[in-house]
Order: sequence, then C-alpha cells, then structure tokens
Amino acid sequence: MTKKSFILTAALMLMSMASCAQQTIELPQPDLKLLNKSLGDALMQRRSGRSYDASRPLTDVQLSTLLWAACGVSDKQSGKITAPSAVNMQDIRVYVCTPTGVCLYNARENRLEKVSDDNLMAVLADRQDFAKDAPVNLLLVSWQEDRPRKSEKWGKVDSGYVSQNIYLAATAMGLQTVARGTMDEAAVRKALNLPTDVLVLLNHPVGYAK
Repeated sequence: MTKKSFILTAALMLMSMASCAQQTIELPQPDLKLLNKSLGDALMQRRSGRSYDASRPLTDVQLSTLLWAACGVSDKQSGKITAPSAVNMQDIRVYVCTPTGVCLYNARENRLEKVSDDNLMAVLADRQDFAKDAPVNLLLVSWQEDRPRKSEKWGKVDSGYVSQNIYLAATAMGLQTVARGTMDEAAVRKALNLPTDVLVLLNHPVGYAK
C-alpha cells in the first residue's frame, strides 16, 4: 500500500468512526425521583391526552426515565425488565421517533441508536393531526426472532404491559400520552426496514399538555 493510499484509508476509517459515534446517543441515568408519585395517585390521574405543546420538548433525563419505565432493565444481573413479558420473550422494541429522525432504545446499554433520519411524526399521526404536535412518539413493535413460543397473541399482550408503563410514568412526570393503533403501517415498515414477521402494534405520542 502506498503512503497516499494509507492516508486515504485512514481518513475514511476515521470518518466512518465519527459517523458511527453520531449515530449513538448515550442517555443519562433514569431519575427515579421523577416517578415518586404514588401508584394510587398515578392510577387516579391517568388520562389519555390528545393535545400537545409542540414548543416544550422533553429533557434527556425525562426521556431516559420514561424509556426505562417502559421496558428498561430493572435488574442487570438477571436481565429482568420493568414490564412483564410472556414466557420472558422481552420482544417489545421501542423506537423513539422525533422530527429529527428515529432511534431504537437499547435498554441494556441505556442508549439510543439511530436507525433513520426520516421524520415519521406525520406517518404515525396518520389521520389524527394532534399526534404530530407531540415532541416524541414511542413506537412499540414485537420482534420475536429466535424467541420461544412465537405468537402474535403474546406480542400484543407484551405491548399492553409496556403501554401501561408508559401511561403511568408519563402521568407521574406531569406529561400526557395516549396509546394509538392508528398509523400508516406500510410507511413505517418501509422507513424502518422491518421484516414482515415483526408486529407493528402501538405508538405513544408523549409531551406536555397544550
């Protein structure tokens, strides 16, 4: 390899490394103090919200805490998560959708991994325009590759668990959300390059009330 070729290869490697670094966002540790509202109060106050203040984004700590509550790792030694899971499949993946793109929540590493630069907010909102105003939308899919006892039923059950966790965590933090099955599923699948056997189940716009 000539000196010129070596320099060019090294430069390309550095560029590739920088690009990869930009595609991973380390989240701050969840702040469980944000979830200090009693379970009874959270259940009493939980509502489905359909009006969002687009000018008030979530903080990184709020987002980290919300994702941890949804299906984060609660016991690193055993790998248990905050949501129940049928036959411990732990099949629900949470995609964090914002106007600047889509990231996949990596619960094990507590980070976001960029999977698309596309703005899917309108695609997720579909015919319900209010959802476009939320600063973030959490998309729940059931990815059962290499899981025992694969079943569409279990995927739907597991998404319900995670959905309820999102509701209660959002309520505890003074945020609002609503579980929605409405979305342009074909456009979502195309943008995220999802296999046909992945179940696209729910999306949760989350934000402050308008």
